[in-house]
Amino acid sequence: MARIRIIVSRHSAFYSPLLASIAAGFLAEEGLQADYEVASAGRTAWHALKEGIADVAQSAVSASWGPLERGEAHDLVHFAQINQRDGFFIAGRRPDPDFTWDKLAGREVLVDHFGQPLAMFKYAAYRQGVNYADIGAIDAGDPDAMEAAFRGGRADYIHLQGPAPQQMERDGIGHVLASVGEAIGPVAFSSLLASRRWLATDAAKALMRAYRKARLYVKDAPAEIIAKAEERFFPGIDIGVLARTIATYQTLGCWPPDVRIPKPAYETALDVFLHAGAIKARHPYDTVVAPPPDET
Repeated sequence: MARIRIIVSRHSAFYSPLLASIAAGFLAEEGLQADYEVASAGRTAWHALKEGIADVAQSAVSASWGPLERGEAHDLVHFAQINQRDGFFIAGRRPDPDFTWDKLAGREVLVDHFGQPLAMFKYAAYRQGVNYADIGAIDAGDPDAMEAAFRGGRADYIHLQGPAPQQMERDGIGHVLASVGEAIGPVAFSSLLASRRWLATDAAKALMRAYRKARLYVKDAPAEIIAKAEERFFPGIDIGVLARTIATYQTLGCWPPDVRIPKPAYETALDVFLHAGAIKARHPYDTVVAPPPDET
């Protein structure tokens, strides 16, 4: 069985289309065995691809804009979407069925300060009529450090991907109040990234066949079945919590069946990053995005 080296920028149930391609056996059906690795500060997904350490990465179209603005030469392109929504949630200390974003003003919020999550959070607040400067945003480090801080009593609210906030809710630590994805709407959030050279290989076409099946699977299969398949990827997470998180992402419309990256969603991502001051120009779609390898 041929090996395919996959590196991911983040590990979350939000990325179930990619996880399911491994966990539900779709890659194996195509004769591929996945080596799955979570990126670190010392080895990012972007650099793993550039250095030939990985074949394909879970990334985001926004990851290409910084190198473009620095004039860096590379042949990395995004060829399929993973999520067409932001996958972060706002959780608070107490249940609040009447929660609105303006309740974050003047309160301490543990906000994920990594580039894309922070830009999306700022844009969601803007869309909800809240000035980000009025929020007591705290940078506590990576998601694990953020969760530890919240569990330790710091801040009134926290901004995390599932299933972490859902598990905290089960543990009686917090309550999920809002979805950032719902506040923003369709956006090119995460995608599969590879070199143009690798996309010309038979392995890339096999990956794409498996991934198309996985996207349909996570869209339509019962969340409990998906959670059972992915359970080994989430030690320490209750399987019922995992299933509820997956069901929430299904309801949000994160995983539509079309694997291509829609240009309108790409343009919205540009709006998000321009609003945050994270980029200086509207980078052309065709510079960053390529068709899936089985369509070329």
